[in-house]
Amino acid sequence: MSRYRLQPSPAQEAALLEHCRHARYVWNLAVEQYAHWQRGRAAAPGFAEQCRQLTEARAACEWLAAGSIIVQQQALKDFHQAMANFFGKTHRRPTWRRRGRNEGFRIVAVKPGDVRRLSRKVGEVKIPKVGWVRFRWSRPVEQAKSFRVTRDAAGRWHVAFAVIPQPIPGPGTGAAVGVDRGVTVSAALSTGELLTVPPLSEAEKRRLVRLQRTLARAQAWVEAARQNQDRDREVEGAGG
Repeated sequence: MSRYRLQPSPAQEAALLEHCRHARYVWNLAVEQYAHWQRGRAAAPGFAEQCRQLTEARAACEWLAAGSIIVQQQALKDFHQAMANFFGKTHRRPTWRRRGRNEGFRIVAVKPGDVRRLSRKVGEVKIPKVGWVRFRWSRPVEQAKSFRVTRDAAGRWHVAFAVIPQPIPGPGTGAAVGVDRGVTVSAALSTGELLTVPPLSEAEKRRLVRLQRTLARAQAWVEAARQNQDRDREVEGAGG
């Protein structure tokens, strides 16, 4: 997954939030259906049956019908994958989704023309029922079959493109190679080959210094806040 920062307009953000509400609503309906299932009863509805029920719900509910069928069906798809992970004992049982937590939705069947570059640092992605939404082109974007739009707790939007990487052919000899990590030499192989990580460029060094200063200021602010809290507790204790 390659994640990029989305830059939606206020109107687009409202449409994205509506997609999130639809995905959350459909997910919670699926959770409710499976919550009533118990051993010995008839099997809970599968993905195909729930898609049929979704079609009936869209016909009966204008609010749901106004949304994207792709967003809603993929919410069901994500739920069934979560249930498969649960039965495979690799994840916990899927639970209710709450507003403001894990907001997002997935889009599939992405076409080559659905992602385009506008300038050196700006690109656009086409989202159903929303239109072209700009994002920060921080690194090259490879052709993807699907992408996921998410909103974090701070209200920032991101888009993550799912790309299947090209397979890397192995040496095919079956021979084992020992690796020794070091400081002067990044890695020394048992074959005698020495590997060295390239140094930071001047621009990267300047950015690293800025980030370190920002981190130091943040740590100082946290420490000052903690001291103020300790001082307030002491004052309250003395007053009591």
